[in-house]
Amino acid sequence: MSNEFTELFQDQRSHFLSVKKHVPLSDRRMKLRAIKKWIRDNEDHIIGVIGADFNKSPEEIKFGEIKPVLSEINEALINLKKWSRRKKVNTPLYLLGTHAQVITEPKGVVLIMAPWNFPFNLSIGPLVSALAAGNSVTLKPSELTPFTEKLIVQMLGELFDKNEVAVVTGDAMVGAALLEQPWNHIFFTGSPQVGKLVMEAASKNLSSVTLELGGRNPAIVDSTASVKDAAEKLIWGKCFNAGQSCVSPNYLFVHTSKYDDLLKELKIACEKIFGPDRSQLNNVQTLARIVNNKHYNRIKSLVAATVEEGAEVFLGGDFVDSDNYISPTVLINVTPESVIFQEEIFGPILPIMKYDNWPEVYEVINSGEIPLALYIFSRSNKNIKAVLQNTSAGTSCVNDTTIQFIHPELPFGGHNFSGIGKAHGKYGFLEFSNERSVVRQRIGFTTVKMIYPPYNKLKRKVINILTWRL
Repeated sequence: MSNEFTELFQDQRSHFLSVKKHVPLSDRRMKLRAIKKWIRDNEDHIIGVIGADFNKSPEEIKFGEIKPVLSEINEALINLKKWSRRKKVNTPLYLLGTHAQVITEPKGVVLIMAPWNFPFNLSIGPLVSALAAGNSVTLKPSELTPFTEKLIVQMLGELFDKNEVAVVTGDAMVGAALLEQPWNHIFFTGSPQVGKLVMEAASKNLSSVTLELGGRNPAIVDSTASVKDAAEKLIWGKCFNAGQSCVSPNYLFVHTSKYDDLLKELKIACEKIFGPDRSQLNNVQTLARIVNNKHYNRIKSLVAATVEEGAEVFLGGDFVDSDNYISPTVLINVTPESVIFQEEIFGPILPIMKYDNWPEVYEVINSGEIPLALYIFSRSNKNIKAVLQNTSAGTSCVNDTTIQFIHPELPFGGHNFSGIGKAHGKYGFLEFSNERSVVRQRIGFTTVKMIYPPYNKLKRKVINILTWRL
């Protein structure tokens, strides 16, 4: 297996150096337009395939899987020339006679390792950035969504030669074998635990990495918030893709004065969005299923252990083993010591805790790893500013959840435990690019020669001036 991937890497490396590095921007645009056309021509097929992996609605697939990819393509098509333009920089006095600029070049041969939770979006989205930057790409989609994996193999096989874009399928052993190659860049989306292994493997070849990880994302409803508005947005954000999202709210702090009202509004919001008949909720297609039995049982056990510790199920708590179905569930009487608080849930479960003062909120948030997302529901600009100043997160959203992911002009990514590097738009393009500095010096006399040895009184004076006065 390792020899096979070495050969693949060498083929892509050879193609990159001899061909791909020298093609004009128009070639990159052509490839991006080809992806866009394929998606448009096969939209119904894509929806059916992803639906087979998750049993979720066409609307959610369009918004969560297809739209973000199309946004990436459109953003790149519009801005590629500007992103790729050589950037002139100012010349300092002590380098008079030189001209300096930054040129943006592709990193080379890159590896993208995609997750299962948004298997199309998080495979093709980074691929768009990598191709816009001019790289050759090997993509490994997740084996946990086999129908989408097969779709990606078909799609990219029809659009690209393997020396430009290759798709490798398989389990974790295949992923580990791929990581042995000296990639010029690795873009990984997944759990922090696997992210550590990717970073360790990359270090052996000093490959640069982008790690899009997760985190226990906090949400806060303060004493000034609109509880009706917050409840609707929290239910939607928590249940989008059945909570199988790296930006899903993981736990909620509610000010004591809003606690009872919020619980009532959460119930109303759930009935409004998914219907009032609890016994029929598992038949509603707008609620995606958990990806497989393993993850379903993990979440079910997590809820059971939390209830055994003293938490209560306020809303939902329905599980259908035969269908990997979990209803929208709200847990109350949860504490920071509860078992469900100790890990990323990745399911439609929302634990709620009361708070009376801001220091206790900050203490809980800052005592854990830096989250990928933080949400604050508030009418108070003072409170919003204070939350942003007293916490840290890869992304934040005020009076909503999740939508920061789809903003094409914003960098998306974590910080420390929740990730390294940024994605989307210009930021994704730069992750797959090398910003190369170039200085051009004149021939003959230069100001720099004034500091060459041997040193005399004049040169020492020049050096002192340069050191302390410029």
